[in-house]
Amino acid sequence: MSQTHEGSEAEPCPSPVRRIPRPAGRASRNDGREDDHVHPVEAPAPRARPADHVTQGSDAMWLFVAILSVLVLSRIWLAPRVTGAALETWATVFVAICVQALPFLVFGVTLAAAITVLVPSSAWTRLLSLRPAAAVPVAGLAAAVLPGCECASVPVAGGLMARGVAPPAALTFLLAAPAINPIVLVSTAIAFPNEPRMVVGRFAASLAVAVLAGWIWMRFGRADLLRIPSRPPAGAGRWDTFRKSMRHDVMHAGGFLIVGAAMAATINVLVPASWTQSVAGIPWLAILVLALLAVLMSICSEADAFVAASLTQFSPTAKLVFLVVGPMVDLKLIALQAGIFGRRFAIRFVSLTFVLAVGVGTLVGGVVLP
Repeated sequence: MSQTHEGSEAEPCPSPVRRIPRPAGRASRNDGREDDHVHPVEAPAPRARPADHVTQGSDAMWLFVAILSVLVLSRIWLAPRVTGAALETWATVFVAICVQALPFLVFGVTLAAAITVLVPSSAWTRLLSLRPAAAVPVAGLAAAVLPGCECASVPVAGGLMARGVAPPAALTFLLAAPAINPIVLVSTAIAFPNEPRMVVGRFAASLAVAVLAGWIWMRFGRADLLRIPSRPPAGAGRWDTFRKSMRHDVMHAGGFLIVGAAMAATINVLVPASWTQSVAGIPWLAILVLALLAVLMSICSEADAFVAASLTQFSPTAKLVFLVVGPMVDLKLIALQAGIFGRRFAIRFVSLTFVLAVGVGTLVGGVVLP
């Protein structure tokens, strides 16, 4: 029989449960008294092993198989066509396009960088601070004095909007700047030495498309679709701005010139003459093919005239549509517009511009060109 001390009660034997020590500095719930509440320690749940690596490995394997299959099939198709004469023709076309276009490209980006440094952005803001309906054609004509590749026109248009220029005018400037500036028109005249009407047609069709796109967006465009960029911060020094602009435009435009020249030479060599003649013989199909080719090739506007001139199988109207579509709608411009102004805006505005460029280019080509 167990005995207990007087005034005391028997306490149960404590269970062997670990106590979690209270963190230092943590206040007690019992006015300073020790919190004796016991928290049982739970074993951590086992970490689930990710199952994505199986899917990723399978996707990578199928991608490798697909690439390997394309290479094998392309080798089977290319091998009979790649002969010594074909390589010589390819090299001749490629070098001719690059040599003809390179001086105009370098001069164009130099002049564009100089204008970027010497003409303050406030001058463009004052010039375009008119009513939107009147500012649209003014913006189209003002774009003629700002040479540069089309990729530079998108940030410039965004900066104009950030400074308060009406979006329709800024969008007109975006389309017209790379299409009707003096360097583009001079390079077009050199590429088509015996066809001065090609220069007139390119200027008229490109300006008409830019102004029409601005007016249509002013009338039917939704403001909630367009994401206007914030006001850009103060820029660096003039020499630094000139150097960065030159480096960007030369590398960008030069790279696309090489890609475009290579694709044009490849088309001249690999595409069968019978297929080209059959496509070129159907006017509406030839126009659509060159319009889509302009989007895919994404050639800088300062060099695209030399590529168009090398497509001798196609009609002058189809070549004009190629020259009108290229500076306004291509893969890099679609990506830039989606990144700066928003994807929903880019889908609608690019579709509008493409339809206008094909329609107006075809109409002007039928009137101006033989």
